[in-house]
Amino acid sequence: MKKQQFKVAVFNGDGIGPEIMAPTIEVLQRFAARAKTFSLSFESLPAGALWHEKTGDCLPRESIAAAKTADAILLSAMGLPHIRKPDGTEMVPQIDLRMELDLFAGVRPVFTFENGPQILSDPRAAKLDFVLVRESTEGLFAHKDEGVVVDDQYATEQLRITRKVSEQLFDFSFRLAQSRAKLLNRPAKLMCVDKANVFRSFWFFREIFEQRAAHFSDVEASAMYVDAVAMKMVQSPWELDVLVTENMFGDILSDLGAGIMGSLGLAPSADIGLDHAVFQPCHGSAPDIAGKGLANPMAMILSAAMMLEWLGEKHLCNEAAESGSQLRQAATQAAGLPEGRGYDVGGTAGTESIAQAVMDALS
Repeated sequence: MKKQQFKVAVFNGDGIGPEIMAPTIEVLQRFAARAKTFSLSFESLPAGALWHEKTGDCLPRESIAAAKTADAILLSAMGLPHIRKPDGTEMVPQIDLRMELDLFAGVRPVFTFENGPQILSDPRAAKLDFVLVRESTEGLFAHKDEGVVVDDQYATEQLRITRKVSEQLFDFSFRLAQSRAKLLNRPAKLMCVDKANVFRSFWFFREIFEQRAAHFSDVEASAMYVDAVAMKMVQSPWELDVLVTENMFGDILSDLGAGIMGSLGLAPSADIGLDHAVFQPCHGSAPDIAGKGLANPMAMILSAAMMLEWLGEKHLCNEAAESGSQLRQAATQAAGLPEGRGYDVGGTAGTESIAQAVMDALS
């Protein structure tokens, strides 16, 4: 049988980025070596704040072109606080890549680990499993380089929501709710998170949501204001299933979700479009601990698990999807062990120890 060959574009990132990418690639190579129906190849591409400092370009066109030819993209933490644009903002090639590839659906799983950090005291929070879907190309980020300060007296930014992207986003989210319902054997639910009581743009967002809901009658559709959702994520997150929201709201709520999990170092993510997908940890480049062997690679490894599952689903390769599930289970198992508990969650395990704990769990 001829193997399906998956080409993975790799952006190693800044700060701790290369440190957490290396063991992730090692884990993926282990899966590929024993796989019977698929293979993986990796191509490292330049980008990031350090690359900008060196060349004046944080995301070269050549890297974008190569990423477009890949079957999936693995991206590590990018950006450094001391390297900024003339307007004072940081280099964010990861956001530029989302825009370039039309990655409209930012998938941010929120779950708790068996024997892992217990942030919320309610015992029902010990088995959380919900997903935040963040629109990743529009909202307040659509014109991120166009904000202006007028006469040093006031500043303005522009928010953009379009019907086309919102419909794609909602259809993706409804289908995700359907697939989770089958997997978890429970009713499908999708909640639109907005601020429709104040802003006309968000009422437009909700109107489109309600229109698309009519096409998914098997999914319980609801809506809630973002401030109320933030409170609910702390008070009763076990009642949540799939949430869909605008870019900035999703950016904020996904960090709240990571806090519920115990740390940004545990939080994976994916940015998915119709043709491409990027998989990356939710956290930043943490330059203060770079080079010290302290970085937690768990979010990067879990993002790689999401990549395998996505490749398997997109290309109808069951072994790739099963490998992603196995990697996710091994990582969550390792996170509950002393040797897999990083400094960011009160443990003493460093990068190498955590990666080895995942390897051992796979064995």
